[in-house]
Amino acid sequence: MVSSNGLQGNQISGEPTGLAHTFRALRGHNYRLFFIGQGISLIGTWMQQVAMSWLVYSLTNSAFLLGVVAFSSTIFSFILAPFTGVLVDRLNRHRIVVITQSLSMVQALALTAVVMTGNAAVWNLILLSAVLGIINAVDMPTRQSFVVEMVDNKEDLSNAIALNSSLFNSARLIGPSVAGILVATIGEGLCFLLNGLSFIAVIACLLAMRIAPKPAGIEQPHFFKGMKEGLNYAFGFAPIRYIILLLSFASLVIMPYTVLLPVFASEILKGGASILGFLTTAAGVGALVGAIYMATRKSVVGIVKILVIASLVFGVGLIMLSFTSVLWFSLMAMSLAGFGMVVTMASCNTFLQSIADDDKRGRVMGFYVMAFMGLAPFGSLLYGGLASSIGTPATLMSGGGLYLAGALIFAWKFSSVRGAVRDAYLKKGIISE
Repeated sequence: MVSSNGLQGNQISGEPTGLAHTFRALRGHNYRLFFIGQGISLIGTWMQQVAMSWLVYSLTNSAFLLGVVAFSSTIFSFILAPFTGVLVDRLNRHRIVVITQSLSMVQALALTAVVMTGNAAVWNLILLSAVLGIINAVDMPTRQSFVVEMVDNKEDLSNAIALNSSLFNSARLIGPSVAGILVATIGEGLCFLLNGLSFIAVIACLLAMRIAPKPAGIEQPHFFKGMKEGLNYAFGFAPIRYIILLLSFASLVIMPYTVLLPVFASEILKGGASILGFLTTAAGVGALVGAIYMATRKSVVGIVKILVIASLVFGVGLIMLSFTSVLWFSLMAMSLAGFGMVVTMASCNTFLQSIADDDKRGRVMGFYVMAFMGLAPFGSLLYGGLASSIGTPATLMSGGGLYLAGALIFAWKFSSVRGAVRDAYLKKGIISE
């Protein structure tokens, strides 16, 4: 209903308004449980990420080895995600997520034992990072696809994806700050322990969900035939192909900037673990603002335009960071980069989830994870190597500049497939004639 009073019109039609509209996906029982469990667990995840970066750098004083550890934690997303995407479309997603979250808890506790017994070394940190990378290669495409099953009203899907981003970045505000204080006063081991314990919440919430079984009797193609079918679908449909290519480029040239944050905090800002925590938290502030903005959006329509603008903001934020050695300006640049990054990633995720066919969503999200996470290790090695040779500021500036150019090329190429996007939206009922 269209009304001169927007609030009244929404109330008459039964649509939620205000904060209820922003958090409308939480009306669903299963998604609400997922939101609570993830909210607790993600704080621990961010604590572990910051503590791991600082531990590696304090042991080695090497930007290159920071890149190696990041490489070991994400390379398996590149190798395994296309295969796990096929499994996601064939198996029980709820059960897979319970298993992967349980294994992540075991990995965090093993890391705790290594550090607290004084046996931390580069080789076992790389090994444990690789174990987590294998787990995530299965977990990430499964969780991304599982969101659809948790949301009762499919019109709330884009809101659920945005709320996932806001949850991730709310934890990013808390986790790194706490980790910075704990690392500086007690040590990295407690951060790893708290992360391991935080998985209890998400596992408990997953087990409390009410998930309808998949319809029986649906014939599944042979594994490799199914993988080929997913590959042809994802890269044969131009809108999906362009989104995945942009994500791949971002993973190579701009996303790995976080690998250099310990070096930036130490060598450029002349600080310690607490400064690293402040930098990560500043990015989280910008990212949280971006995620809340995405949650207020009503539809996927127009999201590609937002994606392009956010990509430009991301690149500009990183270039600004490369030019400063002043803390307050660094924090401002990190906030801008965080905003651009989360709106870019959430836009890509929302677009792919909304436009993909239901029976191929797992495979599409497998390629999404391969692009988003799988190429990041190569970018991490690239950033680590460049920083060792040309310096951290020049590396950050190069990454931001290259991504700005790539975003403009993406905008130019995507304009030619608007008709295909419109046809897909019509087919899905997102828009009407």
